[in-house]
Amino acid sequence: MMTGTTEEIGFIGLGVMGRPMALNLVKAGTRLIVWNRSPEPREALREAGATAVASVDDVFARTRVVICMLVNETALDAVLKRGTLGFGDLVNGHVVVSMGSNSPEYSRALAADINTAGGHYVEAPVSGSRKPAETGQLVSLLGGDPDIVGEVRPLLSPMCRETVLCGPVGNALLMKLTVNLYLNAMLAAMAEAVHFADRHGLDLPTFKAAIDSGPMNCDFTRMKLPKFIARDFSVQAATEDAFNSTRLIADAARAAGIATPLLNLASDLYGESVGLGNAREDMISVLQSIEARTAGLSGSNARPASRGNDIRGRQL
Repeated sequence: MMTGTTEEIGFIGLGVMGRPMALNLVKAGTRLIVWNRSPEPREALREAGATAVASVDDVFARTRVVICMLVNETALDAVLKRGTLGFGDLVNGHVVVSMGSNSPEYSRALAADINTAGGHYVEAPVSGSRKPAETGQLVSLLGGDPDIVGEVRPLLSPMCRETVLCGPVGNALLMKLTVNLYLNAMLAAMAEAVHFADRHGLDLPTFKAAIDSGPMNCDFTRMKLPKFIARDFSVQAATEDAFNSTRLIADAARAAGIATPLLNLASDLYGESVGLGNAREDMISVLQSIEARTAGLSGSNARPASRGNDIRGRQL
Protein backbone atom coordinates (compact mmCIF):
# COMPACT_ATOMS: atom_id res chain seq x y z
CA MET A 1 0.00 0.00 0.00
CA MET A 2 1.04 3.58 -0.55
CA THR A 3 2.30 5.57 2.38
CA GLY A 4 1.36 9.09 1.33
CA THR A 5 4.31 11.42 0.81
CA THR A 6 6.78 9.12 2.61
CA GLU A 7 7.52 7.20 -0.58
CA GLU A 8 9.06 8.64 -3.71
CA ILE A 9 6.58 9.46 -6.49
CA GLY A 10 7.45 9.84 -10.15
CA PHE A 11 6.34 12.74 -12.35
CA ILE A 12 6.92 12.85 -16.10
CA GLY A 13 6.02 15.86 -18.26
CA LEU A 14 6.85 19.36 -17.07
CA GLY A 15 5.09 21.50 -19.66
CA VAL A 16 2.66 24.39 -19.27
CA MET A 17 0.47 22.36 -16.91
CA GLY A 18 2.86 19.73 -15.60
CA ARG A 19 5.47 22.10 -14.23
CA PRO A 20 3.19 24.00 -11.81
CA MET A 21 1.45 20.75 -10.87
CA ALA A 22 4.77 19.13 -9.96
CA LEU A 23 5.86 22.25 -8.07
CA ASN A 24 2.71 22.08 -5.94
CA LEU A 25 3.49 18.46 -5.08
CA VAL A 26 7.02 19.40 -4.02
CA LYS A 27 5.77 22.33 -1.94
CA ALA A 28 3.39 19.94 -0.18
CA GLY A 29 6.30 17.72 0.84
CA THR A 30 5.98 15.00 -1.79
CA ARG A 31 9.30 13.29 -2.48
CA LEU A 32 9.17 13.75 -6.24
CA ILE A 33 11.35 12.13 -8.90
CA VAL A 34 10.96 14.08 -12.14
CA TRP A 35 11.88 13.77 -15.79
CA ASN A 36 11.14 15.97 -18.79
CA ARG A 37 12.47 15.79 -22.33
CA SER A 38 13.91 19.34 -22.17
CA PRO A 39 16.30 20.01 -19.27
CA GLU A 40 15.25 23.51 -18.15
CA PRO A 41 12.02 22.44 -16.39
CA ARG A 42 13.90 19.57 -14.72
CA GLU A 43 16.36 22.08 -13.29
CA ALA A 44 13.55 24.30 -12.02
CA LEU A 45 12.03 21.34 -10.17
CA ARG A 46 15.42 20.32 -8.81
CA GLU A 47 15.89 23.81 -7.38
CA ALA A 48 12.46 23.54 -5.76
CA GLY A 49 13.41 20.30 -4.00
CA ALA A 50 12.56 17.49 -6.42
CA THR A 51 15.06 14.93 -7.63
CA ALA A 52 15.65 15.31 -11.37
CA VAL A 53 16.83 12.17 -13.18
CA ALA A 54 18.28 11.58 -16.60
CA SER A 55 15.76 9.14 -18.07
CA VAL A 56 12.28 7.65 -17.86
CA ASP A 57 13.89 4.37 -16.79
CA ASP A 58 15.40 6.15 -13.80
CA VAL A 59 11.96 7.43 -12.75
CA PHE A 60 10.44 3.95 -12.85
CA ALA A 61 13.47 2.38 -11.14
CA ARG A 62 13.02 4.64 -8.10
CA THR A 63 9.23 4.82 -7.79
CA ARG A 64 6.10 2.66 -7.81
CA VAL A 65 3.57 5.38 -8.66
CA VAL A 66 4.37 7.44 -11.76
CA ILE A 67 2.25 10.46 -12.75
CA CYS A 68 2.34 11.41 -16.43
CA MET A 69 1.23 14.83 -17.68
CA LEU A 70 1.95 14.53 -21.39
CA VAL A 71 0.63 16.38 -24.40
CA ASN A 72 -0.92 13.50 -26.31
CA GLU A 73 -1.19 9.76 -26.83
CA THR A 74 1.94 9.60 -28.99
CA ALA A 75 4.04 11.16 -26.24
CA LEU A 76 2.60 8.84 -23.59
CA ASP A 77 3.21 5.75 -25.72
CA ALA A 78 6.79 6.89 -26.37
CA VAL A 79 7.51 7.51 -22.69
CA LEU A 80 6.10 4.11 -21.70
CA LYS A 81 7.87 2.33 -24.61
CA ARG A 82 4.50 0.94 -25.60
CA GLY A 83 4.74 -1.41 -28.57
CA THR A 84 8.30 -2.40 -27.71
CA LEU A 85 9.80 -5.22 -25.66
CA GLY A 86 10.74 -2.67 -22.98
CA PHE A 87 7.12 -1.77 -22.16
CA GLY A 88 6.40 -4.74 -19.91
CA ASP A 89 9.62 -4.42 -17.96
CA LEU A 90 8.98 -0.72 -17.42
CA VAL A 91 5.38 -0.82 -16.15
CA ASN A 92 5.36 -4.17 -14.33
CA GLY A 93 4.62 -3.57 -10.64
CA HIS A 94 3.91 0.15 -11.17
CA VAL A 95 0.86 2.37 -10.99
CA VAL A 96 0.75 4.66 -14.03
CA VAL A 97 -1.44 7.74 -13.52
CA SER A 98 -2.20 9.67 -16.71
CA MET A 99 -3.43 13.21 -16.08
CA GLY A 100 -3.46 14.30 -19.71
CA SER A 101 -6.44 14.34 -22.07
CA ASN A 102 -6.67 11.39 -24.44
CA SER A 103 -9.47 9.48 -26.09
CA PRO A 104 -11.45 7.05 -23.92
CA GLU A 105 -10.75 4.22 -26.40
CA TYR A 106 -7.01 4.84 -26.17
CA SER A 107 -7.16 4.92 -22.39
CA ARG A 108 -9.03 1.62 -22.17
CA ALA A 109 -6.53 -0.05 -24.51
CA LEU A 110 -3.57 1.34 -22.56
CA ALA A 111 -5.09 0.14 -19.28
CA ALA A 112 -5.49 -3.34 -20.72
CA ASP A 113 -1.86 -3.41 -21.88
CA ILE A 114 -0.55 -2.19 -18.52
CA ASN A 115 -2.67 -4.70 -16.61
CA THR A 116 -1.44 -7.52 -18.86
CA ALA A 117 2.13 -6.45 -18.14
CA GLY A 118 1.53 -6.64 -14.39
CA GLY A 119 0.92 -2.97 -13.66
CA HIS A 120 -2.03 -0.77 -12.80
CA TYR A 121 -3.45 2.26 -14.57
CA VAL A 122 -5.50 5.24 -13.39
CA GLU A 123 -6.82 7.92 -15.71
CA ALA A 124 -6.99 11.27 -13.97
CA PRO A 125 -7.55 14.04 -16.56
CA VAL A 126 -7.77 17.51 -15.08
CA SER A 127 -10.23 20.30 -15.73
CA GLY A 128 -8.52 23.68 -15.62
CA SER A 129 -5.73 25.64 -17.27
CA ARG A 130 -2.34 27.06 -16.28
CA LYS A 131 -3.61 29.50 -13.65
CA PRO A 132 -5.58 26.89 -11.66
CA ALA A 133 -2.60 24.56 -12.06
CA GLU A 134 -0.36 27.18 -10.46
CA THR A 135 -2.72 27.70 -7.53
CA GLY A 136 -3.58 24.04 -6.94
CA GLN A 137 -7.20 24.58 -7.98
CA LEU A 138 -7.55 21.93 -10.68
CA VAL A 139 -10.36 19.39 -10.70
CA SER A 140 -9.28 15.81 -11.40
CA LEU A 141 -11.67 13.25 -12.86
CA LEU A 142 -10.69 9.74 -11.79
CA GLY A 143 -11.28 6.45 -13.58
CA GLY A 144 -9.96 2.99 -12.80
CA ASP A 145 -9.99 0.13 -10.33
CA PRO A 146 -11.57 1.49 -7.12
CA ASP A 147 -8.80 0.19 -4.86
CA ILE A 148 -6.02 1.67 -6.97
CA VAL A 149 -7.93 4.94 -7.43
CA GLY A 150 -8.35 5.04 -3.66
CA GLU A 151 -4.59 4.78 -3.23
CA VAL A 152 -3.82 7.48 -5.79
CA ARG A 153 -6.52 9.99 -4.82
CA PRO A 154 -4.79 11.48 -1.73
CA LEU A 155 -1.63 12.14 -3.74
CA LEU A 156 -3.49 14.54 -6.00
CA SER A 157 -4.73 16.92 -3.30
CA PRO A 158 -1.79 19.39 -3.58
CA MET A 159 -2.66 19.86 -7.26
CA CYS A 160 -6.45 19.61 -7.16
CA ARG A 161 -9.14 21.28 -5.09
CA GLU A 162 -11.54 18.50 -6.04
CA THR A 163 -11.29 14.91 -7.24
CA VAL A 164 -14.38 13.37 -8.82
CA LEU A 165 -14.82 9.59 -9.02
CA CYS A 166 -16.18 8.66 -12.45
CA GLY A 167 -16.10 4.85 -12.47
CA PRO A 168 -14.06 2.52 -14.69
CA VAL A 169 -11.30 3.52 -17.09
CA GLY A 170 -12.78 5.48 -19.97
CA ASN A 171 -15.49 7.20 -17.96
CA ALA A 172 -13.20 9.91 -16.56
CA LEU A 173 -12.05 10.88 -20.03
CA LEU A 174 -15.62 10.82 -21.31
CA MET A 175 -16.51 13.15 -18.44
CA LYS A 176 -13.57 15.40 -19.37
CA LEU A 177 -14.81 15.53 -22.96
CA THR A 178 -18.28 16.40 -21.69
CA VAL A 179 -16.91 19.24 -19.56
CA ASN A 180 -14.76 20.45 -22.45
CA LEU A 181 -17.71 20.46 -24.83
CA TYR A 182 -19.40 22.98 -22.54
CA LEU A 183 -16.21 24.95 -21.90
CA ASN A 184 -15.13 25.22 -25.55
CA ALA A 185 -18.58 26.34 -26.69
CA MET A 186 -18.83 28.75 -23.74
CA LEU A 187 -15.49 30.38 -24.55
CA ALA A 188 -16.39 30.77 -28.23
CA ALA A 189 -19.70 32.38 -27.22
CA MET A 190 -17.85 34.70 -24.84
CA ALA A 191 -15.52 35.73 -27.67
CA GLU A 192 -18.47 36.45 -29.93
CA ALA A 193 -20.14 38.55 -27.23
CA VAL A 194 -16.92 40.54 -26.69
CA HIS A 195 -16.65 41.11 -30.44
CA PHE A 196 -20.32 42.14 -30.66
CA ALA A 197 -19.91 44.64 -27.81
CA ASP A 198 -16.66 46.03 -29.17
CA ARG A 199 -18.00 46.53 -32.70
CA HIS A 200 -20.99 48.39 -31.27
CA GLY A 201 -18.64 50.74 -29.46
CA LEU A 202 -19.59 49.55 -25.98
CA ASP A 203 -17.15 49.98 -23.12
CA LEU A 204 -15.75 46.51 -22.49
CA PRO A 205 -14.94 46.98 -18.79
CA THR A 206 -18.60 47.95 -18.40
CA PHE A 207 -19.55 44.77 -20.26
CA LYS A 208 -17.39 42.85 -17.78
CA ALA A 209 -19.13 44.60 -14.89
CA ALA A 210 -22.49 43.56 -16.31
CA ILE A 211 -21.36 39.93 -16.56
CA ASP A 212 -19.83 40.02 -13.07
CA SER A 213 -23.14 41.29 -11.67
CA GLY A 214 -25.31 38.60 -13.25
CA PRO A 215 -25.86 34.84 -13.32
CA MET A 216 -23.01 34.17 -15.80
CA ASN A 217 -20.39 35.30 -13.30
CA CYS A 218 -18.03 32.41 -12.53
CA ASP A 219 -14.32 31.65 -12.15
CA PHE A 220 -14.03 31.08 -15.90
CA THR A 221 -15.46 34.45 -16.93
CA ARG A 222 -13.47 36.20 -14.21
CA MET A 223 -10.31 34.65 -15.65
CA LYS A 224 -10.99 35.02 -19.37
CA LEU A 225 -12.87 38.32 -19.77
CA PRO A 226 -9.91 40.43 -18.59
CA LYS A 227 -7.73 38.63 -21.14
CA PHE A 228 -10.21 39.42 -23.91
CA ILE A 229 -10.37 43.08 -22.90
CA ALA A 230 -6.58 43.41 -22.72
CA ARG A 231 -6.08 41.32 -25.87
CA ASP A 232 -3.72 39.26 -23.74
CA PHE A 233 -3.14 36.08 -25.73
CA SER A 234 -0.44 34.69 -23.42
CA VAL A 235 -1.18 31.03 -22.99
CA GLN A 236 -3.17 29.55 -20.15
CA ALA A 237 -4.83 26.91 -22.34
CA ALA A 238 -3.57 26.80 -25.91
CA THR A 239 -5.79 27.24 -28.96
CA GLU A 240 -4.33 24.12 -30.56
CA ASP A 241 -5.21 22.10 -27.46
CA ALA A 242 -8.76 23.45 -27.51
CA PHE A 243 -9.06 22.55 -31.19
CA ASN A 244 -7.72 19.04 -30.56
CA SER A 245 -10.18 18.71 -27.69
CA THR A 246 -13.10 19.53 -29.97
CA ARG A 247 -11.96 16.84 -32.40
CA LEU A 248 -11.73 14.24 -29.62
CA ILE A 249 -15.26 15.17 -28.53
CA ALA A 250 -16.52 15.01 -32.10
CA ASP A 251 -14.99 11.55 -32.58
CA ALA A 252 -16.69 10.28 -29.41
CA ALA A 253 -19.97 11.85 -30.48
CA ARG A 254 -19.88 10.33 -33.96
CA ALA A 255 -19.07 6.91 -32.52
CA ALA A 256 -22.23 7.16 -30.39
CA GLY A 257 -24.39 8.71 -33.12
CA ILE A 258 -24.76 12.00 -31.24
CA ALA A 259 -25.30 15.39 -32.90
CA THR A 260 -23.03 18.24 -31.69
CA PRO A 261 -24.08 21.38 -33.60
CA LEU A 262 -22.58 23.92 -31.18
CA LEU A 263 -19.36 21.93 -30.82
CA ASN A 264 -19.00 21.77 -34.59
CA LEU A 265 -19.23 25.56 -34.90
CA ALA A 266 -16.77 26.10 -32.05
CA SER A 267 -14.36 23.56 -33.57
CA ASP A 268 -14.40 25.44 -36.89
CA LEU A 269 -13.52 28.67 -35.09
CA TYR A 270 -10.65 27.14 -33.10
CA GLY A 271 -9.36 25.50 -36.27
CA GLU A 272 -9.49 28.82 -38.10
CA SER A 273 -7.54 30.46 -35.29
CA VAL A 274 -4.88 27.76 -35.52
CA GLY A 275 -4.75 28.50 -39.26
CA LEU A 276 -4.13 32.17 -38.45
CA GLY A 277 -0.95 31.16 -36.61
CA ASN A 278 -2.38 31.14 -33.07
CA ALA A 279 -1.76 27.47 -32.22
CA ARG A 280 0.25 28.19 -29.08
CA GLU A 281 -1.60 31.36 -28.11
CA ASP A 282 -4.33 31.20 -25.49
CA MET A 283 -7.64 29.79 -26.64
CA ILE A 284 -9.14 33.29 -26.42
CA SER A 285 -7.47 33.78 -29.82
CA VAL A 286 -10.73 32.33 -31.16
CA LEU A 287 -11.73 36.01 -31.05
CA GLN A 288 -9.46 36.57 -34.05
CA SER A 289 -11.35 33.94 -36.04
CA ILE A 290 -14.58 35.84 -35.42
CA GLU A 291 -12.88 39.13 -36.30
CA ALA A 292 -11.62 37.58 -39.54
CA ARG A 293 -15.13 36.43 -40.42
CA THR A 294 -16.44 39.92 -39.76
CA ALA A 295 -13.72 41.36 -41.98
CA GLY A 296 -14.90 39.07 -44.75
CA LEU A 297 -18.44 40.42 -44.70
CA SER A 298 -19.38 43.02 -47.30
CA GLY A 299 -18.68 46.48 -45.94
CA SER A 300 -17.48 45.15 -42.59
CA ASN A 301 -14.12 46.88 -42.78
CA ALA A 302 -15.89 50.11 -41.86
CA ARG A 303 -15.63 49.71 -38.09
CA PRO A 304 -18.04 51.86 -36.04
CA ALA A 305 -16.70 54.63 -33.86
CA SER A 306 -15.21 53.12 -30.72
CA ARG A 307 -16.40 55.84 -28.32
CA GLY A 308 -12.99 55.72 -26.73
CA ASN A 309 -13.10 51.95 -26.37
CA ASP A 310 -9.86 50.88 -28.06
CA ILE A 311 -9.15 47.58 -26.34
CA ARG A 312 -5.80 46.97 -27.99
CA GLY A 313 -3.10 46.95 -25.36
CA ARG A 314 -5.47 47.88 -22.52
CA GLN A 315 -4.55 46.26 -19.20
CA LEU A 316 -6.99 45.86 -16.33
